Amino acid sequence: MRRLIGPPGIRRATGLVLAALMVLSIAACSPAKDTTAAPAEPVKPTDLILASTTSTQDSGLFDVLIPAFENASPQYKVKVIAVGSGEAMKLGEKKDADVLLVHSPASEKAFVEGGFGIGRKPVMYNDFVIVGPASDPAKIKGDTSAIEAFKKIAAAKAVFVSRGDDSGTHNKEKSVWASGTIDPKGQSWYLSVGQGMGETLKVANEKQGYTIVDRATWLTTKDKVADLVLLVEGDKKLFNPYSVIEVVGAKDAAGAKAFSDWITGPDGQKVIGDFGKQKFGQQIFVPSATP
Repeated sequence: MRRLIGPPGIRRATGLVLAALMVLSIAACSPAKDTTAAPAEPVKPTDLILASTTSTQDSGLFDVLIPAFENASPQYKVKVIAVGSGEAMKLGEKKDADVLLVHSPASEKAFVEGGFGIGRKPVMYNDFVIVGPASDPAKIKGDTSAIEAFKKIAAAKAVFVSRGDDSGTHNKEKSVWASGTIDPKGQSWYLSVGQGMGETLKVANEKQGYTIVDRATWLTTKDKVADLVLLVEGDKKLFNPYSVIEVVGAKDAAGAKAFSDWITGPDGQKVIGDFGKQKFGQQIFVPSATP
């Protein structure tokens, strides 16, 4: 080792410098440590079961609504079961769905009062319309009363195609018949098909019959049922509100609440309000969540 010369203070300082240099030299020769953080494991989303209506499915709303929700909440993967509102609530009763988006107010109230659902909140609305063959054998075109239109259809014994599936649309249809004190069941001109809205329209088109349909499904399906035309609209009795309901005891209660909060919040309401404007030049559904 080289001997340091000079006054003691200088020798001591020089020794410290050399020692520091040796430490740095050893550190430089040591293998570098990998400080790169391991990539985080991607979050595997949990399945969130949404039971809803064929009208929301057939309208195309879910094609934009579900991706928007999943983008905002990537921890959830929504699986939609599209059935009538009545069947959707039966799925809720059996805990086979976590959250519902339905449009049958009386049945919804009974569902919640029965202890099967919580947090029922308004989401959106549109309306029902009555469609039928362009020849209009019952002469209902332009009527402003759905009840009077149904009375004319019954009097003319014109074909009427019912969903017959305990859906919100079917319940609305039954309420119109009841308001006109008419029971069409068992009549030769009354066809109950037990199908969703899209299929019911196809049957009405084939049979040259009348039916009641929500405006959203009509606008998005009418090109496929070219023999049918819109005949009656604008009656307040044809108002069609939708609600979201969280299922009590849901397998994914947190996901149900997250979906309910999002669809009634500003982001979900904007998606609903914008849907249809570009393609149809009008809102298909009107957002209705209360602030």
